[in-house]
This record gives sequence, structure tokens and C-alpha cells, in this order.
Amino acid sequence: MSDKKLKPIDDSDIDSMFVLPLSIIPLETSGLRDAKLIKNVRLKAVVELFSNQQTGSGQVEIESLPMMFGWPDGRLHPDHAILRRLASLPSYDVYSLRVSLREHGIQVNDYQALRLSPEKQQELMAYMMLFTKPLIRMIYGDEGVDINCYNDILRIFRDPDVRRARQRLETMASRLGIKIHEIPRFLEDYGDTFLSLSYFRYCLDRLMPYFTECITSLDQVRGHFQLKQNANLMKTCDKIEGTVNSISATITGRLEVFERRSRDMWMHIDQEEFSAVKGMIEDFHTSIGSALCGLTVKMNAFARMFPRPEVGGPIKRADFLMNELVQGIEKIREVKA
Repeated sequence: MSDKKLKPIDDSDIDSMFVLPLSIIPLETSGLRDAKLIKNVRLKAVVELFSNQQTGSGQVEIESLPMMFGWPDGRLHPDHAILRRLASLPSYDVYSLRVSLREHGIQVNDYQALRLSPEKQQELMAYMMLFTKPLIRMIYGDEGVDINCYNDILRIFRDPDVRRARQRLETMASRLGIKIHEIPRFLEDYGDTFLSLSYFRYCLDRLMPYFTECITSLDQVRGHFQLKQNANLMKTCDKIEGTVNSISATITGRLEVFERRSRDMWMHIDQEEFSAVKGMIEDFHTSIGSALCGLTVKMNAFARMFPRPEVGGPIKRADFLMNELVQGIEKIREVKA
């Protein structure tokens, strides 16, 4: 095992895979407006009313809310109905939510809230450059373009230097079958689509050290002279390892397909090709989000329990594997082919 400490994944609520701030949902019950819906280690959705280092996390089951808030018996409270539907969603990342909330007919106070924070967008800068370089080269050729942060990319999308790039923009508009004044909107759509791809790639890459430590920990349990006699525990270790390896591999493969297709897109860009690539990526938002959400929750729980190799011996780790980590792991869905 490495000596590096595993830090819990602590994104802001809106950037999180597994936290849904209920402030964005129009609920009637005032006591829920500042609460969060979270996926716990067993991948079950619960309402978190408070969370801090001193008191811990105050979690309530969805079906316990009527008694807590005095909702009348005999009829389903509107907030209860909404929370049941929200609880069924496989991921709370903003890209999956955009799709899932519309599919379930759940209103949002402001759909603009379903965007990554500026801080997270900036963190994704290196990933976004992989997708924006071909576009910037197409518009500006070999001319130097000053890009130091994500906002610089957005600036080029929203307000391209028409004087420098007029001819190329006209050619691009012609190939896309749109008017030149419609290009900024097209570029924003492009940016948002590939920001989602950058986000998912970032989330997967971030999990790799956690996967390594978790699998190493499984080997430690398997090699323990007493524990290796427990056939059920050995099957559990195999199930956890198989799930982590299989799901991460399928996400990697799917993202590589997207990245390759997006690079090829610029070879013969037109409206049909762009729409096909954009639609293909968006069709996978919920399945990739679901798989990454489940893996993130599980690895986050592992990191909180065992931040360093010397924390917790094989017996303690085996207990955690059996009673926490494997529970609900079947909910982590394979990314569709």
C-alpha cells in the first residue's frame, strides 16, 4: 500500500455526484428547503438535515418524514411524492439531473442552478482543452489565442474575435448550415456538452487511487490466515473487486469512444455530425452518472474509514467490506453498450 493519505471527496453540493441540495426543488415544507438528499454508503437515498464535524450527519429515511413533519395521514403529501421520485434517481450530478428531473416531471426553482460551479469548471480546464483545441484551431488557425482559464474559453465561445476569424467563421457557419450570428449559441452548446465529458473523465480519474487502495485492501483480507477460511467473505471480496474493475473499465471504454468520435468530428463537421455526437454523449449522461455516483459513494466511504494503510487491520477491514461496502453494490449499474 502507498503511504499517501486518501482524502474524502468533498465537492460542493452542486458539483457532487451523490448530493442533491433540496433548495433547488420547490418544496412546501420549510424544514426541508435547507436539507439535502444524499446517497449513503449502501446507495440508499436519505434526507440529511444537518452535517458537521461535531454532531455528524443527521439522516432521516424518506418514509420517516411524515411523522417528523406532521404530514396528515390518509393522503400522500406532495413533498413526500417528490422525494420518493428523487430518491429513485441513480445519480445527483447536474448532467444526469437535467435528464432525470424532466423525465420524472419534477420542477426545479431555476434550471440554471443545474450547472457546475465556476470553481469546478476551472478545475476541469485541462480536460476541456483537449476538446477545445481543435475548435479554436479551426476558428483562429495558427494565430495565438490567449487562454489562461476556463472563462477565457467561454469568452471565445460567446464572443469570438470576428475581425480575426471572420472568414473561418463564415466557412464554419456554412458547413453547419446556420447563420454566422448563430455560431455563439452553437459554441456554447459545444462547450457545455464537452464540459460534461470533461467532468465525467475527471471524476473517473480522481477515483483511480481509491480503486488501487481498495483492491490492495482486499488482497490483505484474502491473505489473512484466519479470514481466508471464510468462503462467504472471499466471495464478497471477489464481488467488490469484480464490480470496481468491470464498471471502471466500461466507463473508461465509453469515454474513449466519445473522445475519439469528438476528435473525428472536426474532420467533416456539419450540423448532422455535431448533433449526432452531442446526442450520443447526452444519451449516456444518466448511465455514466449512475455508475460514477455508485463508485464515488463506495470509495468515499472506504477513504473515510481507512484514510491510511496503517488504519484498521484485516479483521476491521473485512467487517467493513461485509457490513458496509458490499451492501447495495448491485445498484451500481453497468454503463449501457
